[in-house]
Amino acid sequence: MSLFCLDTTIIQPISGQKPKNAILLLHGYGGGGKDISELANYWKRFLPDTIFLCPNAPEQCSINPLGFQWFDLTKDQEDYIIEQSIKAEKSINQFLNEIKNKYEIYEQKICLSGFSQGCMMALNIALKSEQKFNCVVGFSGKIISRKNLINQIKSKPKIFLFHGDKDLVVPLTNLLETKEFFFKINHKIKTKILKNCEHNIPIEASSLALEYIKKNLYI
Repeated sequence: MSLFCLDTTIIQPISGQKPKNAILLLHGYGGGGKDISELANYWKRFLPDTIFLCPNAPEQCSINPLGFQWFDLTKDQEDYIIEQSIKAEKSINQFLNEIKNKYEIYEQKICLSGFSQGCMMALNIALKSEQKFNCVVGFSGKIISRKNLINQIKSKPKIFLFHGDKDLVVPLTNLLETKEFFFKINHKIKTKILKNCEHNIPIEASSLALEYIKKNLYI
């Protein structure tokens, strides 16, 4: 029987002690928890008291039956995508409640991170949360619907977003639009445009992200 509502790859703290903080890693469209746990395997040496939780999304991917999706992308209709993403938010929030209950770790000690569709979910979850998360680190993502999100913001956590300048899957213009959105709500975020980078997480991004997370989680 699974520990949580979502099937999860878990990487325990290398200290062997009870975790003091947690990083939730949300995979991209068609991926899975094991895929994005590669980041955790790199970061764990430098974050010895951190537990890493890498859940599979609740749905099988529409175009890749071996992977998972937070929401369906086969229909290019904003209302449909919003509806599906809200359903995914409910699953992730239930998952987060289970994490908090099991490990007694709360939002101020939780970093939300994600790639592509996972980044989109992390941003929505964090901004709509009554309690402020420690930080959000996102790669190659965007805000799903700025119009839908603007009136639902309840907290403004620290945010660092990375994006490749040659990303053809989620083009760089999405990062620029996201920066503009945060500027309009008077929330300063960090961003990094990665040169000659497509739709992936290069070593430069994972290293900068690690330093940012370490700075915030290990204050």
